[in-house]
Amino acid sequence: MSDRYPVFNRKPAVAGQFYPANPDVLQQELSELFAVAAPKECKHVRAIISPHAGYVFSGEIAASAFNQIDNSVDYKRIFLIASSHQAYFEGASVYCDGDFLMPYGKEEVDTEFGKILVEGYPELFSDDRSPHLNEHSIEVQLPFLHYVLKGKYKIVPIVLGTSDHSVCRRIAVVLKPYLNAENLFVVSSDFSHYPNYVNAKSVDLATEQAIVSKEPKHLLSVLAEHIGKRVPHLSTSLCGWTSVLTLLYMTENNDSFNYKGIKYCNSGDSPTYGDHDRVVGYWAIALVEKELDKDEFSLSEEDKQQLLQEARRSIENLFWDVERPALDIDKCSAALKTKCGAFVSLHKDGNLRGCIGQMTGDKPLLKVVRDKSVWAAINDSRFPPVTEDELDDIDIEISVLSPLRKIQDVSEIEMGVHGIYITQGYFSGVFLPQVATETGWDKETFLGHCARDKAGIGWDGWKNADIYIFTATIFGEKE
Repeated sequence: MSDRYPVFNRKPAVAGQFYPANPDVLQQELSELFAVAAPKECKHVRAIISPHAGYVFSGEIAASAFNQIDNSVDYKRIFLIASSHQAYFEGASVYCDGDFLMPYGKEEVDTEFGKILVEGYPELFSDDRSPHLNEHSIEVQLPFLHYVLKGKYKIVPIVLGTSDHSVCRRIAVVLKPYLNAENLFVVSSDFSHYPNYVNAKSVDLATEQAIVSKEPKHLLSVLAEHIGKRVPHLSTSLCGWTSVLTLLYMTENNDSFNYKGIKYCNSGDSPTYGDHDRVVGYWAIALVEKELDKDEFSLSEEDKQQLLQEARRSIENLFWDVERPALDIDKCSAALKTKCGAFVSLHKDGNLRGCIGQMTGDKPLLKVVRDKSVWAAINDSRFPPVTEDELDDIDIEISVLSPLRKIQDVSEIEMGVHGIYITQGYFSGVFLPQVATETGWDKETFLGHCARDKAGIGWDGWKNADIYIFTATIFGEKE
C-alpha cells in the first residue's frame, strides 16, 4: 500500500462483550443460534438488515437474517454498512488501511475498492479509520458472515456519520451499481430503544412495514411520527436509520426488488436477561430480487417499433432546433416500462458505427433505449460523433437483454444464442450474442477477443475470470 494507506489491521473492539472471544465457544454459540433461527425462505437475496446487539439478545434474529443468503455463492465483495454510534461526521468512512482481525482469524478487506470510493468521491467518503476502531455494529456481523460463507469473500466496511438524508441519497447513487448478484449488502441496525415491551412491538412493526414499503419518504415519515407520539422512554425507532435509508434509496422505484420481514423479537424475549420495562427491538429483513420468468417478459411487434422510433427520434433531436415530443411512457405497454438492460447499435453500410448499452436495468426499457441511442451516436469512443448528413444512411438495431447468469464452464455457452459478460476485479467486457454470428468466430476466439479487446485482461484472461451469459431479443430497422 502507499504511505497514505499504511497497513493497520483493526483489532476486535467488543469480543468478550457482545460475543465470545474464545473462537471455539463462539463457534458453538453460532451453531446454537442458527439451529433456532428462521430457516431460509428467500431466493436471490441481495441485502439483509441484521441487528447488532449482544448475541444473547439479538443473535437469533441476526442468524435468521444471515440464513437467507445463499451460502453457495462466491460473492465478489460484501458491503457492510452501519451508522456510527461513536461520533458524528460528514459523509461516510471506508476502512482502507488493512483487514479486520477477529477471534477466529482475519476478515479480508477489499482495500483497493475502498480507495476507489474515497478517491473517486471525496465529498462523500473518507479514509479516516477512527470511526471504525471502537464501532461494534459492523464487527458483530462478521462471525455470522464467516459462519455462513466460510471466509470466501472480501468485505467493504462503511460507517455512516451523517444524519442528512440528502447525503444518504448521494451515497446510494454511488453504491447502487453494486447492488447485484455479484455482491451482498449487510445493513446493520437495531430497532426501537428503551420503550416497554408492548410499545416496542407496536413501534417496531410500524417501522418494519415502512421499510417493506420501499418508500424512503414513508420511512422518514414513520420515524417522525414515533417522535411526535412521545412514546415513553423511546429514544430512537431505528438506530441505524441512515444506513437503512441508504439501502431504500438504492432500491427506490425499482420493481425488481422487494423487502421481506423474516423474524422479530426484542430484548424482553431473552429468557435469561429479559426485562419488559425497557427493551430494544430487533428485525431480520431480506431484500430479494425478483427472478424474471422468461415467459413473463416479451416484446410485441408494436413495442419493437415504438422502441426503434424513439431511438431514431432521440438521435435526430440532436440536430433539431426544437425537439420533437417523446412517446408518453404512461401510455406504453408494461414491457416498455420494465427495468432491464439493453444495447443500441448503429450500422452504416453494413459496418458498425456506434454501440452503447447497459447490462442491467435501473430504469424503464424505453428510457434506457432513449439514453443509449444518443450515447451510441455521439459518445462511442471508437468512432467520431454521428453527423446530420449520415442520418439517412444509418440503421438502428436494439438488443434487449435477459438477466445475467453466472456459468461454471464455458460449455454452457451456446454460440449465437448467448452473449457473454466477462469480469475480473475492476475489469469487464461484454459481447452481444450476434457478435458470434457476425464474425463467425469459434467459442475460444469469441472468449479471447472479449477478454483482450473488451475487458483488457489478455487473450487467456477469461480462463481465470467470472463469466456470465445472457440472451437478447434483437430487432432493427432493416427488418
